[in-house]
Amino acid sequence: MRHARTGKKLGRDASHRKALYSNLACSLFEHGRIRTTEAKAKAVKPFAEQMITLGRRGDLHARRQALAELRSQEIVHKLFADIGPRFADRPGGYSRIVKLGPRQGDAADMVYLELVDYQP
Repeated sequence: MRHARTGKKLGRDASHRKALYSNLACSLFEHGRIRTTEAKAKAVKPFAEQMITLGRRGDLHARRQALAELRSQEIVHKLFADIGPRFADRPGGYSRIVKLGPRQGDAADMVYLELVDYQP
C-alpha cells in the first residue's frame, strides 16, 4: 500500500529522477519560465521552491546545500545573488503552473512552470 508516500516516480529510478529535478530547476532559474509536462512540473515545483528558500537564507551552508543539489556554480550564484533577494519579503509560493493544453504528439498535458515575478 502507498500510505504516506510523497512524490511521483515519473518512470525513472532515483538517480535519474534527481538529475531531472536538478536540470529542470536549473533551467527554471536560468530562464524564469520553462515549458514541461504537468506531472514533471508538479514534481519539481517543491524542489525548486526549496532551492529559492536556500537562496533567501544566503549563508555559506545554504550555498553548499544548493550547490550539492544543482551542481552548477553559475546557477547557484544567480540564485543567491539575484533570485533569493528578489523573493526576500515573500513568505513562500515563488512559482506558478500555467496550463497550456495537450501536446501534439502524445496528448500529454503541457504547462509553463514560471517564477511569479516572470515578465515575458
